[in-house]
Amino acid sequence: MSRILTVAAAQLGPIQKSETREQVVARMIKLMDQAKAQQADLIVYPELALTTFFPRWYHEDRAEADHWFEASMPNPAVQPLFDLARHYKMGMSFGYAELTPEGQHFNTSILVDKSGAIIGKYRKIHLPGHVEFDPERTHQHLEKRYFEPGDLGFPVWRTMGGLIGMCICNDRRWPETYRVMGLQGVEMVLLGFNTPSVNSQRAGEGLEQRLFHHKLSLAAGAYQNATWVVAVAKAGDEDGHHLMGGTMIVDPNGEIAAVLDGEADGVLVHPCDLDATRFGKETIFDFKRHRRIEHYGPITAQVGVIEPS
Repeated sequence: MSRILTVAAAQLGPIQKSETREQVVARMIKLMDQAKAQQADLIVYPELALTTFFPRWYHEDRAEADHWFEASMPNPAVQPLFDLARHYKMGMSFGYAELTPEGQHFNTSILVDKSGAIIGKYRKIHLPGHVEFDPERTHQHLEKRYFEPGDLGFPVWRTMGGLIGMCICNDRRWPETYRVMGLQGVEMVLLGFNTPSVNSQRAGEGLEQRLFHHKLSLAAGAYQNATWVVAVAKAGDEDGHHLMGGTMIVDPNGEIAAVLDGEADGVLVHPCDLDATRFGKETIFDFKRHRRIEHYGPITAQVGVIEPS
């Protein structure tokens, strides 16, 4: 038997500082219309899908960045997107900057089921970048200034006929991200990202190498946990700062199943057989038979490197 979940990876082109939430949501709705025309069951948008990638700008008073955050979800600006998803009976995931009632700031993604209800929330754990302005960098990457590390772990939800988890951007580079979800039987990981085309601390690392590391991270996570990975970019030139593309869907063997070319708004629709995860989970990555946790202590006992004496 096959359990087919047809997924639309909905890439967004650049979002400029001047664009409103309503303008961005109108673009997202057009992509949802295209996904529906291709009979998608689930649409996945990128990290910080409602705004430009604002952590590239430094504010001495970090509260000056609060206008980029959403204090409620859904809110009036995004309600039309929820309404259309409910009308289409289409699941949905997208990222945004979350401001909690307690005043906490998170880089967040949500999972919405086919009834339009938010059933899952993930807050980015592996925050890259730095806290203070760094004159040595070619551009600023201030996620550690504007966000707190996620506090919800890496949950997995049973929905839409399968086991679905989420992570965000830099999380994809850390094997622990996938393994924690893999230990919950995850069958599909939804990943939104906004990745600069140039490393701010290593100018020689250009687009080709960054795309190589992107694909490598996705393939390793997918293969080593026998899961689909749906990776969705926000791409293009945002007010003079370029974000790379790389929207793709990776299968449970770690092979790239589909790729979206270019840096503009677009959808990549692919039928994903969730039962294709079973072979890997029942053979080489049958965790119950093969894992040896008595030897893994340092993974959770320490943060930095401790060299042998």
